[in-house]
Formats: sequence, C-alpha cells, structure tokens
Amino acid sequence: MTALTAQMSNGAGGWRLYVVVFGESEWPTFRWERSGPVPTVAERRTVLAALGYEVAPGAAWTWTEDYRDPDDDSTPTVLIAAVDVRTRTGVTA
Repeated sequence: MTALTAQMSNGAGGWRLYVVVFGESEWPTFRWERSGPVPTVAERRTVLAALGYEVAPGAAWTWTEDYRDPDDDSTPTVLIAAVDVRTRTGVTA
C-alpha cells in the first residue's frame, strides 16, 4: 500500500484539505469557506471519508507554519497540518 498524506492549509479566506497523490494532476480536495475556527478533527475525518480516505492507524495531525513569502517572515503566516492517511476500508480507488 502506498503511503499517502493529507494536508490542510489556510489562506484566501478559508481552509483547504487535500490528499497528496503523486503522479496525479488533480488531488482530492475540499474547501471550507471560513477563516475560523480551524476545522475540527471530526470535520476533517468526515471530509476525508467523503474523499475516500481515513487517518492511518496510530497517525496524528501535526502542525507547522510557513510564510506567504518564504524570504520575509513579516508576511502573513500560513498554517499547515498534515497526517498520514490510507484508502478507506471497502473503498476501491
């Protein structure tokens, strides 16, 4: 089974959750049209299920931050969360 990662980031007035699928030109994606609050773990789990994925056993969301302009840390911060996922049980790709 290929290891997959789901990521969630904020920007442009909303949150976007997507599953990184290497070799594909379009990744499974969902967008919350709100800047806050941060989507809950339950909301993320529901979206992942709708996209055909689930959090891998033992995996936990981790957070990091970046900047809109990597060379200028005074630009707005972009929060990025990531978690290992797998295809949902009983779902075929």
